[in-house]
Amino acid sequence: MLRFAPSPTGDMHIGNLRAAIFNYIMAKKLKQPFIIRIEDTDLERNIAGKDKEILSLLQTFGLEFSSVIYQSDNFPLHRDMALKLIKENKAFYCYCSKEFLEEKREEARTQRIAFRYKDEWAELEKGQKSTSPIIRLRANEAVSFVDSIKGEISFNSNEIDSFVIMRNEIPTYNFACSIDDKEMSYIIRGEDHISNTPKQILIKRALGFGENVRYAHLPIILNEEHKKMSKRDKASSVQWLLSQGLEARAIANYLILLGNTKLESQIGERFSLESCIEHFCLEKVASNPAQFDYKKIVQISRDIMREKDITSFYPLFTHLESMRLESPQSFDGLIALYINEVSTQIALREHIDSVFLPIENKRELLLEFHNEFDNIVSILQDNIDKVLSYDYNELKDFIIEQSGYKGKSLFKPLRMILSGQEHGVELDKLYQVVKPFISYIVRK
Repeated sequence: MLRFAPSPTGDMHIGNLRAAIFNYIMAKKLKQPFIIRIEDTDLERNIAGKDKEILSLLQTFGLEFSSVIYQSDNFPLHRDMALKLIKENKAFYCYCSKEFLEEKREEARTQRIAFRYKDEWAELEKGQKSTSPIIRLRANEAVSFVDSIKGEISFNSNEIDSFVIMRNEIPTYNFACSIDDKEMSYIIRGEDHISNTPKQILIKRALGFGENVRYAHLPIILNEEHKKMSKRDKASSVQWLLSQGLEARAIANYLILLGNTKLESQIGERFSLESCIEHFCLEKVASNPAQFDYKKIVQISRDIMREKDITSFYPLFTHLESMRLESPQSFDGLIALYINEVSTQIALREHIDSVFLPIENKRELLLEFHNEFDNIVSILQDNIDKVLSYDYNELKDFIIEQSGYKGKSLFKPLRMILSGQEHGVELDKLYQVVKPFISYIVRK
């Protein structure tokens, strides 16, 4: 069994999404269940509705899961396991106050040594406070494990002191995860969790769990400044990337290929999740940080858009329902024309929306030739029946005959009338696809 374990405390980061995708792929590859565990143990930071948002995003990316578990539902189990460790003398109550521990940390800083908790401090302040004691796990042994991406990782016994597993009846992150991960065969997550792994291994040992689970810690993603991507980087937000009109498949493919050049050489950039499962190998993912390239996602998104069936874009234009002549297929020509001019769905919608702007809005967008614009609009309005029977060359000749305009004085205003833009595709191709809508475009 594999799991993706997000916290409902903020927007989904691309690093989280990458972990979710990798867990999904490995679950499929190993023919095991893929579950979602909402880690809602931080009661103060949980944001209402974020769990539903996370699940919706996973579905957007085609990550089908067999079940959803809320970690807080397991609190009774976590408490029972903590008491079990107390009874077996593998854990103990600690009565140290925050002030006492901070004093000891300050002493360590003054002596320029690493702060380490000492078990003999546990009961020094017992009876001096009314608050409940915390529970610590006894930790005094070395830990090592083999990471599928980073190789063997070791921690000496003096690097891990007795650490907190329960506070105010609430399990710590590491304790809750260790118990809830009991049945997992693989744990794939970001490398910022490496320091948590030895603690979780010690907890599992103390509880008598097996140690057959394998680990893989994904390298961090760097921004354009070669620093770790944070919430300050807009592109770190999955929601933001989708809001830019990027294809979900493009985002997923890019994250799969990030630091995975060998896989890219095998399957290219445009693939389905299912098609990459056979070739996917965690051991071939680079162990070094990978730099995020927004332009690369845009390029993949553009290529994927051009492969899609035109009908998949119909939902983008439901707001233009009144302009469809007989069926949604009325927009096929416009979509086919502009799909080769854009890289995102938003840009596609903006181009087609511009075609149907009110004529007075188009006039305001034109930087020059306003009189010519008005005259050509009048010619089209007054001769709409003829216009509907013309091809582009006939239309052009008719406007020249009626107005005498040539060159820029003809083509610039005509382009604005037909497209709502000063630049763009060839006018003959444009007119061919907007002709069915010309009555609406030049409406009074």
